[in-house]
Amino acid sequence: MDVTEKALNVGISVAQAGNTVGDIGYAIEKYVKKNNFVVVEELGGHGVGYHQHEDPHIANYGTRGEGKKLVPGMVLALEPIVNEGTRFIKLLSDEYTFVTKDHKRSAHFEHTILITEGQPEILTKI
Repeated sequence: MDVTEKALNVGISVAQAGNTVGDIGYAIEKYVKKNNFVVVEELGGHGVGYHQHEDPHIANYGTRGEGKKLVPGMVLALEPIVNEGTRFIKLLSDEYTFVTKDHKRSAHFEHTILITEGQPEILTKI
């Protein structure tokens, strides 16, 4: 859980105007791998607006400089999902619950942020 929460904070720290969604994913994955865990590739963050899970999709892996450029006013949900074993997951028959295929533990942290001219503002922090 500590690695997942820190991965979220690492992702938030690079979520600045002028950077890209690939920069966020790269930073999250690099931190997670450094700590001997893996990110789930099938799920990730997203834009926040009027509909559920809007664009852009924000993968928890990526290449620096690739993907949608971040601009002030964007509202994004960052959602690192970190597994102990393999990255693979499966959806249960309730069509809502995901579990790891290898039955090892997984953790998820999420914040919704606002991209500003400076540091991102965390909208969901108490």
